[in-house]
Amino acid sequence: MIGDATNVTTGEVRLSYVHLFKPYAAMQGQEEKYSVTVLVPKTDTDTMARIQAAVEAAKQRGIADKWNGQCPPIVPVPVYDGDGARPSDGMPFGPECKGHYVFTASAKVDYPPEVVDKMGNPIINQSEVYSGMYGRVNVSFYPYSFGGKKGIGCGLGPVQKLRDGEPLGGSAPTAAQAFGAPQPAAAAPAAPYGTGPAGYQPPAQGFQAAQPATRINPITGLPM
Repeated sequence: MIGDATNVTTGEVRLSYVHLFKPYAAMQGQEEKYSVTVLVPKTDTDTMARIQAAVEAAKQRGIADKWNGQCPPIVPVPVYDGDGARPSDGMPFGPECKGHYVFTASAKVDYPPEVVDKMGNPIINQSEVYSGMYGRVNVSFYPYSFGGKKGIGCGLGPVQKLRDGEPLGGSAPTAAQAFGAPQPAAAAPAAPYGTGPAGYQPPAQGFQAAQPATRINPITGLPM
């Protein structure tokens, strides 16, 4: 809940790997979740100080509620240095992560996050929400103990879009980007002027005008 020491609303951040309207699983067989990767500028020392305090509060909650009164020697924390390497494969983070701290927040399918615009109104058009935009995110850090592993996780709360940004890889182009701006319809060519009376239309090309029927004398059988 808001006011909880483990809860943080960020300053302006950039969003990546955005899955806010439909749950997603990176690998087949994994649990589908709503999720977003949050890029916090290293210059935003206020947000990072509050995140660090929330992580410490989550550790204390873990000692009291999850870890049998003891803090593990090493506690995995889901916040990484975007100038470093990915913990999953040791490869560098993407260029958009440079100069940022990086973490991913997620929510179970039963708890879809609210997504609002900068005025606080719900965003209905899902195409307005994409990887690369800027916004604010409410997250909660929590301790876990599962399958013999202990650490700190990050839960996803409401998301607010503040402004557009350059789309990151994987975003579909708009129709205007793919095909160019809509073009006005071409005007129909004017009909050629004829020599007949007003309103006269010459017969269509390839067809002959109808000829008057020939009358036959019923007595002689010859044309009249």
